[in-house]
Amino acid sequence: MMTRITLWEPLHEARQMQRMLDRYMDRSFLEAPSFSSLLEGGVPIDVYQTDKEVVVKINAPGFKAEDIDISVTGDHLNIRGEIQAETEEEGVQYHIRERHMESFARSLVLPNPVESDKAKAEFTDGILTLTLPKIEEVKPKKITIKAK
Repeated sequence: MMTRITLWEPLHEARQMQRMLDRYMDRSFLEAPSFSSLLEGGVPIDVYQTDKEVVVKINAPGFKAEDIDISVTGDHLNIRGEIQAETEEEGVQYHIRERHMESFARSLVLPNPVESDKAKAEFTDGILTLTLPKIEEVKPKKITIKAK
């Protein structure tokens, strides 16, 4: 019987381990929905339409209605929210302070032109719902020909 001796190459194994770790990290970070929402502006958003309106829903927990600005220009919707920093209390030593300020901004192209002057916005339990009526399409006008 012949014994086989294999030479151990620690650098080769380390490079192989590094490639495996790189593939894992690329897959786990880039495919995570929370990472893509951070790239988009930090708040989850849903946009859908019915026959008569476009509806936009945004999760904005911790915000108040007066903290959010909405504008529509043509078919572009811009939504911005900001919570200002709370004042620090005197005589208090913070151990963790993460609630000092929060903001988001989202801009998107709407699927249809809307009538911004008839838009409705409701804010309930941290969810902003925008209802934007679609502009009625211009109907073709039939022209009758008079014969002489």
